[in-house]
Amino acid sequence: MTGPLQGIRVLDLTTMLSGPQATLILGDLGADVIKVETPEGDGIRDIGPMRNPGMGAMFLQANRNKRSIVLDLKAADGREAFLRLIATADVFVTNTRRKPLQRLGLSYEELTAINPSLIYVSIVGYGSTGPYADKPAYDDLIQAAAGIPALAGSSDPSLARYAPIAIADRVTGMHAANAALGALYHRQKTGEGQHIEIPMFETVAAMVLADHMGGLVFDPQHGAPVFQRYATTRRPFATKDGFISLMMITDKQWRAFFTEAGCPALADDPRFRDVTHRTENTGQLYAIVAELLSTGTTADWIERLEGCDIPVAKLESIESLLDNPHLKATAFFETVEHHSEGPIRSIARTSTWSLTQPGLSRGAPRLGEHGSEVLAEAGYSDEQIKALLVKRSDRSKQ
Repeated sequence: MTGPLQGIRVLDLTTMLSGPQATLILGDLGADVIKVETPEGDGIRDIGPMRNPGMGAMFLQANRNKRSIVLDLKAADGREAFLRLIATADVFVTNTRRKPLQRLGLSYEELTAINPSLIYVSIVGYGSTGPYADKPAYDDLIQAAAGIPALAGSSDPSLARYAPIAIADRVTGMHAANAALGALYHRQKTGEGQHIEIPMFETVAAMVLADHMGGLVFDPQHGAPVFQRYATTRRPFATKDGFISLMMITDKQWRAFFTEAGCPALADDPRFRDVTHRTENTGQLYAIVAELLSTGTTADWIERLEGCDIPVAKLESIESLLDNPHLKATAFFETVEHHSEGPIRSIARTSTWSLTQPGLSRGAPRLGEHGSEVLAEAGYSDEQIKALLVKRSDRSKQ
């Protein structure tokens, strides 16, 4: 393993995306992540294209740098093996709901009785002190609960849409990884482990409201909520042959744009003369911008706008990102030979370190691939490992 978290062991009892996103970050930073799966495996294994069963494209990207062990936590021997692993772990991450964890005897109190310095990270749907505490949570549900689709349809509810990525899962996972890192630092100073709860709803609601509370920030209310440029008019602009995105904020940038577009007088239009008035008249302003940009090609506008020092970008597709010159130059994609899936494109770690650069140490694991070696590290003999695997096999056939 490489990276700044070498020597840290993470026990990963997570499924789908929010938890695996958190442990992906920790694994990429060099932690030894042991992914504990049921005999059926993580549900995300079968999502998307795949060459072999249980090794779907999304699973491959979300679970690199992890080892997999299959344990039946409802069986005494599986739970015993899990508790042995807990005794050696620095961090435990789970996005299993509270009540199932309690039924399995895997609460914070029970696990820290075995490992007092354990950092226990719970990713939950809703904070445990609220009335929604026991509700199930998935990305779509949390996006809806936090108002993201409503923002997309603020002018017409029929236009309400989820963000086209699992933004609630991904953002919550990032927050959970950050929390684990903060807790590791605290433990380094004090020797104390602790329990951290990361609720998806509150995490995503905070992100949404930070942009859109508007006049509700003030008590009593002073102005309207919802930042309309984000909610209704923020979109790429069509050119003659494609689409571009551009960002003009300052008076100088707007004046340069209007001059380059051949209508300098618009910079002195009372509706657009400063940021306050442009914000109040965003719809009219963006309609003018759209009409002007439609007169030229994408390449022409990018050259002209960059010449005016106006930030601009071409609208990329998922396919075109593979040939993006910047991503190629920064080695963002790396084709690696996966030990069971053959050549796959691996997405780069997004940070650059001068001393402890994280790297890819292993591809995403097959279901239970590392069970024997993980059990051996936990002190099981070869005979005990064989017996445990036989029992697991027998139970799976029942």
